[in-house]
Amino acid sequence: MNDFLILHHYDSSPYAEKVRLMLGLAGASWSSMLSPVQPPRPSLDPLTGGYRRIPVAQVGADIFCDTALIGPELATMLNCPALDPANVDAEAAALMEQAQKKAFFAAIGAVPTPRLLGTMLGMFGPIGAVKFIKDRIDLVKGGTVRAPKGDKARAVLNSLLDNLENRLEKHAWVGGDAPSVADFATYHPLWLYAACNRRPVEAGPKVEAWYQRVGEIGHGQREEITQERAFAAARDAEPRPLPESVSDTPAPIGTTVEVAPSDYGRIPVTGMLAAVTEDRVVLARDTDQFGLLHVHFPRDGYSVKAK
Repeated sequence: MNDFLILHHYDSSPYAEKVRLMLGLAGASWSSMLSPVQPPRPSLDPLTGGYRRIPVAQVGADIFCDTALIGPELATMLNCPALDPANVDAEAAALMEQAQKKAFFAAIGAVPTPRLLGTMLGMFGPIGAVKFIKDRIDLVKGGTVRAPKGDKARAVLNSLLDNLENRLEKHAWVGGDAPSVADFATYHPLWLYAACNRRPVEAGPKVEAWYQRVGEIGHGQREEITQERAFAAARDAEPRPLPESVSDTPAPIGTTVEVAPSDYGRIPVTGMLAAVTEDRVVLARDTDQFGLLHVHFPRDGYSVKAK
């Protein structure tokens, strides 16, 4: 079995930064497969069946979608319990939720429009910036996300910064005395804001010191690989054994279903429902290119519909 970890990502992705820091905390060696910032993604789409969001983790013929699932997978794979959100206390979990929902979607809206446009022009050029903006509009179309702008967005971001400063008055890290997934989940919308604003995060002294320390954790040992190597890892492996399913599956095991996020990026992936546990849905995709693949999704926040 090809059991090396591949992360499909792009460098400016904030959710990918969350995962890269997880890998840094665990001191992991991992393979980097860079993808375009927007579809089509020829090195990833054939593996996932068209899943829209990124990053995606791959271990052989098992494909893991969404950082909510990637975190627990890494915790087990790398023997690093600090990466599992289930080990976070209630106050830290509340900060994670605030950061990953309201604050994440406020991070871009809180940046002054001229500065945001300057950032996108610098990254993508005029034509690329227009394509990027259109893609991000399409990404949230039909979803439940409503991103605040201007003063409302800045108020949302400031609320997170205030709550974070209060938490760090009592603890060195968001999760307590040591770094954990709680830090990375809280950090990555601020990282996005700083990148778009091209300015350091301005906050209370505890937050500013913490932000610096989180960034210094690094990304572990990263090796760039080719699309051919990622595809070979899937082709040359068999999926791992399926977990036992719960009784209340949203559709009968073995039927063809569509799985899609409920909030944004609601592009469905079609496959055979192979397993449903308390926390995940596993689709089996029988492909000509790779053979059998298992694509894993979180159960929470995803819809499963019989096709």
